[in-house]
Amino acid sequence: MISDRRWGGRCGVPGPYRPTGLPPTLAAVNIYTKTGDEGQTSLFGGGRVFKNDPRVAAYGNIDELNCVIGLVIATEPHDLESDLLVSIQQDLFSIGGRLASPAPEKVASALEKTAIPETRITEIEAAIDRVVAQLPELTAFILPGGSTKSAQLHHARSVCRRAERGVVELARQQDVPPLALVFLNRLSDLLFVLARLANHRANIADTKW
Repeated sequence: MISDRRWGGRCGVPGPYRPTGLPPTLAAVNIYTKTGDEGQTSLFGGGRVFKNDPRVAAYGNIDELNCVIGLVIATEPHDLESDLLVSIQQDLFSIGGRLASPAPEKVASALEKTAIPETRITEIEAAIDRVVAQLPELTAFILPGGSTKSAQLHHARSVCRRAERGVVELARQQDVPPLALVFLNRLSDLLFVLARLANHRANIADTKW
C-alpha cells in the first residue's frame, strides 16, 4: 500500500513521495501523511476528492482485485499459470494508475509505463482458449468451491466483476481508458476457467447447481 501523495489514494501504483518539510532520509520511511484524515484524497495530476468518489472507488476496487490475485498466486499449487497471473497484476497496476489520473495529459510522462497494448487482450483470450481446451465440457452452472485454489480464483472472479462495475459507473460520468473495461471483462472469464482448471488438476469435480 502506498501514500496518498503517490498516484492518488492507495491505488498500489508506485510514484514519487516526499512529505513537505521532511528531509529525504526521513521522507523515505514516513508512511502516513495525515492528509486524508478528513476523508479526502489527492488524485494524480491534481485535485482532491472524497474517498467515496467514484474514481477512488474504481481504482480502489482494482487494488483489491490485485491483492486477491496475489492471494491466488500464494495458494498452492503454485504452478497454475502463475507467470500469467503475475503479468496480470502488472496490468492492474497500470489500470489503477490510469484511473487515478483524471487529467492524464498533465502527467503523460509519468504514465508512460502504464500503457497496455491492445494485443494484451488477444493474449488473454488465447490463454482462455488454452485453458478451456484442457477442461471437460461445461453443461451446467457450477458453485464456487472445490479446492482452495479454485475457491480463491472464484473469489478473484467476483471481485473482478465488482471492479468492472465500478469502472462502468465511473465511465458514465467521466472519461476512462476504454481498454480497461475490455480487460476486466476478459479477466473475469480467465479467472473462471482457471478456477475450473484448478479443480480439474486436483481431480475434484465441479459442483453443479
